[in-house]
Amino acid sequence: MAREWRLHSAEAAAKLLSLRDLPVNYSLPPGRTPAPEQGWHVDALRQWVAREPPGDPVPGGAWDIACGLVRDYQFPAPGILGGLYRRDDELLGRNMLLEGRFCGLRFDMGVRVTSVTDEVRGEGEAAQRVWGWGYRTLLGHLEEGELTYEVIKHLTSGDVEFRISGYSRRAPIPNPLVRVGFMVFGRMTQRRFYRHSAERLRVLTQAEVRGAPPVRPHPVPGGDGNLVVAPSRSRAYGVL
Repeated sequence: MAREWRLHSAEAAAKLLSLRDLPVNYSLPPGRTPAPEQGWHVDALRQWVAREPPGDPVPGGAWDIACGLVRDYQFPAPGILGGLYRRDDELLGRNMLLEGRFCGLRFDMGVRVTSVTDEVRGEGEAAQRVWGWGYRTLLGHLEEGELTYEVIKHLTSGDVEFRISGYSRRAPIPNPLVRVGFMVFGRMTQRRFYRHSAERLRVLTQAEVRGAPPVRPHPVPGGDGNLVVAPSRSRAYGVL
């Protein structure tokens, strides 16, 4: 099977199903700030996405569109990461089989959505409308850690931005070649993933604001329509 279609296979569907029995692969309590001296990297990236009129989010506007893309996992750079999940599952608690892609190699990695944010933060000129979600890594993942993705509208200015934040460190990797490769290239690839994904969300959001058709996850052929692969290739909008 072509590497590009691995996530469409029956084997991938079985791996996704098996994630329900796997625990998170580290023990840091939620809300605890990890210690850098224990090997943790703490990251944060903010990307301006678009602007809409000040005040509450405009129905069908940039904030709504960006939230939909983040919900459907359409923002990752496809050359770096893909995902298989069931879109009929509740977002909170959803398991996802991620496929890391590097130098022609593919690595299956399980994650679980452990937080969903839907709130207004701050008051007055500092008020923000925020929606997003975060996942934690499961046993067998190449990393240990948590990533959170948030779409933020600044209610005073109308600016919409995307924020990626989290912490991570290398998990125990039995295969020595994979372990060395991850030590050499893992952090560089991680940072590239943040940059390219944030830029992809900006491009896709603005394209849809201008009237481009929405980018949707691909249903797995032969499935029930709810088992889907994301992100979708988007060459027409200048991003892959």
